[in-house]
Amino acid sequence: MKPLAGRRILVGRAAKQASALSELLREQGATVIEIPFIEIKPPRSYRLLDEAVRKLPLYDWLILTSVNGVEVFFSRLQRLKSANLSGLRVAANGPATRAEIERHGLRVDVMPREYVAESVVRALRSKVKGKRVLLVRASVARDVIPRELRKAGARVDVAEAYRTELPRGSAAKIRKLLGGRKRRPDAITFTSSSTVKNFVKMAGRAVLDGISLASIGPVTSATLRECGLKADVEAREYNMQGLVDSLRKAFTRRARRTAR
Repeated sequence: MKPLAGRRILVGRAAKQASALSELLREQGATVIEIPFIEIKPPRSYRLLDEAVRKLPLYDWLILTSVNGVEVFFSRLQRLKSANLSGLRVAANGPATRAEIERHGLRVDVMPREYVAESVVRALRSKVKGKRVLLVRASVARDVIPRELRKAGARVDVAEAYRTELPRGSAAKIRKLLGGRKRRPDAITFTSSSTVKNFVKMAGRAVLDGISLASIGPVTSATLRECGLKADVEAREYNMQGLVDSLRKAFTRRARRTAR
């Protein structure tokens, strides 16, 4: 029997991105429920990003922190017919982001071992003094990278590539799911701070007793705590596979305790 057989797991990634996590969970036998907690939207204006793309030769470093950011960056690059990337060094936050960058033919120079902003800072702090850095990210994001790299002597420009919103219809679906006694999930996955905050807004006063909350890493777990919740499961490797592995181990331990 597969480790997650009989377990119902709620996946809250954006609809476009849910399939990768869902497939990994299904491979372990889980029944997956997909209700997006976030919806990816264009920024209110591409002005700052387009200005940065036009002056790419002035930058020494480009930092891309998500697949969404990579997709938008290269779409604007193509739209503006500005492809002068010579001399530009690139940092990626995570293997999925790196793979998407390389798919577009650009080499990644730095990828930290842990896929959080603090690790990006540690990897770049000694390399950016006196350098110009372009950070492409979501409209609402932690300011760790620009703040700390500026302290290290870098000149950092931040360009918004996308924003996240509450998805229409998800709140009603979540409340219905959590309100039913028989069909409630055994676990809910959280893959970013945005998924946590949006879930809390949409779930309202829904009771989560008996449901394991699974976090992709310490930053997401901290956001759960800020919202009055607790991560019952936290990935040791801060990616989708790490999240699934941690869920598998947690439910395997639980099944062994029950069998005693």
